[in-house]
Amino acid sequence: LAIVAMGITVLIIAGEFDLSVGSVFGLSPMVTVLLMQSGWPTAVAILIGLAVAALIGFCNGLITLRLKIPSFIATLGMLFMARSLAIVLAGGFPPVFPRELDVSWLVGRIDLGLVTPRVSLIYMIVIAMVLGFVLRRTDFGHWIFATGGHPQAARDMGIKTQRVKMACFVICATLAGFAGIIQSFRVKVIVPNLGTGLEMQAIAAAVIGGVALTGGVGSVLGAVVGTLLIAMIENILILSGVNANWFMFAVGAMIVVAVVLNTQTRLKAEGIKG
Repeated sequence: LAIVAMGITVLIIAGEFDLSVGSVFGLSPMVTVLLMQSGWPTAVAILIGLAVAALIGFCNGLITLRLKIPSFIATLGMLFMARSLAIVLAGGFPPVFPRELDVSWLVGRIDLGLVTPRVSLIYMIVIAMVLGFVLRRTDFGHWIFATGGHPQAARDMGIKTQRVKMACFVICATLAGFAGIIQSFRVKVIVPNLGTGLEMQAIAAAVIGGVALTGGVGSVLGAVVGTLLIAMIENILILSGVNANWFMFAVGAMIVVAVVLNTQTRLKAEGIKG
């Protein structure tokens, strides 16, 4: 969820949305596992699965930017198309994961003495550090913030805003595909409906983490914190014996509170500037 939320955060900062990440989360590992079943090397199958995810992100960007269709609508359509592709590829029956395959390098545990986290946690930390550096320390990161916050000013400065958004669409979809591969390799099961509803949780994590739905504001750290808060609430509800159906209510309430606080802070800041 954190990896998907980070991709969503980057895209929202650029001023766009992607509702298809949940379907990409399921389609990418489906392609990967089917290729592995056909005898393809694991690394090659994973790269092709990621390429499929990147291609979907590219298509989302192409439809949104070239055809001038709101990304909400374009990616909503892609959500259904990608999910349908996963079901068609499965042929009605979930493919059997090659259980003799050693995937410890991707989802195994690493001994750090006091703790033994999964390798996937290391991947998440590395991705967070790289994206955080890109957003805060590179020209491309500054272009992303400018594109989402002040698109006309960004264009006047010579920033290729459409290329920036296209890159963000691809990054978002690729991270969703990678997260899906990690998930399926961890449980060694791949089903067509993997990741259903994940897009809403990812957007929720991004919003709770402080990203502005209007674009131009947000951080990778915020996405990680938002994910941790969602996970913490879920665990608290489970451990306290509360009806699990209250989980979505709690997440929805957090989204409303986060948006209200974000909006009020922005309005106060604009008032001070004025």
